[in-house]
Amino acid sequence: MGLDSAGAGAQGGAVVPAALDPSARAHPAPVHPAPAHPALAGQPGSERGTRAQIARLILENGPVTASGLSTRLNLTPAAVRRHLDNLLADGMIETRTARRPASRGRGRPAKLFAITDVGRSAFEHAYDDLATSALRFLAEAAGPDAVAEFARRQVADLERRYGPVVQGATPRDRVAALAEALSADGYAASASGAPSPGEDVDRGQQLCQHHCPVAHVAAEFPQLCEAETEAFARLLGTPVQRLATIAHGDGICTTHITAPALLNIRTTAHPNTSTTPQPNTSTTPQPNTIGGISV
Repeated sequence: MGLDSAGAGAQGGAVVPAALDPSARAHPAPVHPAPAHPALAGQPGSERGTRAQIARLILENGPVTASGLSTRLNLTPAAVRRHLDNLLADGMIETRTARRPASRGRGRPAKLFAITDVGRSAFEHAYDDLATSALRFLAEAAGPDAVAEFARRQVADLERRYGPVVQGATPRDRVAALAEALSADGYAASASGAPSPGEDVDRGQQLCQHHCPVAHVAAEFPQLCEAETEAFARLLGTPVQRLATIAHGDGICTTHITAPALLNIRTTAHPNTSTTPQPNTSTTPQPNTIGGISV
């Protein structure tokens, strides 16, 4: 869910600067470490401070328009565009063309501004090192299974919160509902149909996450990605497969969602698909085989 749809305040779960959020006095926003890139370094309220604020909003809310940023920050469009031009020149952000709904007819499509890999790395949180060190200690003290259990517990809350939203949607709309829930948490997710050779062939859907808050930690501990993928499968009630992850150097975390129709076809064609070995109950002695030859 981008800034254009979130509006002012904390609607849609989007992260809002403390200066613009009336509830910040009762619930102070967490203090973020200063960005590592010099182009984003600066005191709040200064030119570079405002530029860093714009970059952070793009990072945490996904691709947005200049008008959306102008409304959120209460800045003039000219001021926002000046900062955007500087961020583009520094390689912190890039431009994309928004898809125009058919109902809007003709007209120039809106220009979106999205964070780049350079911009994302500039916001590498200082506590990533602490989290990585903690997981290393856990792995050394209790083994890799303990790390996997920790990862599963981390996504358990996500699964509890997303469950009613996903289950309340129609089977075809559940991936989109999950993407919207993820976007509200800052993952900048989207859902689309998987590539197929023909329009009449349903190959499933793809769930894309343009931001991963634990990417640097997950690069060393893939159990975090694996636990999240398992949670997606349970939420959607269908097999899923991770095709790409930001943690492994890809620009986007991409997950393929198997189409329910394909799942039904496989179940009908192969009713006995259990992978549990079945005991041999025959009383007739069975020959030993080597390479398919009885001996």
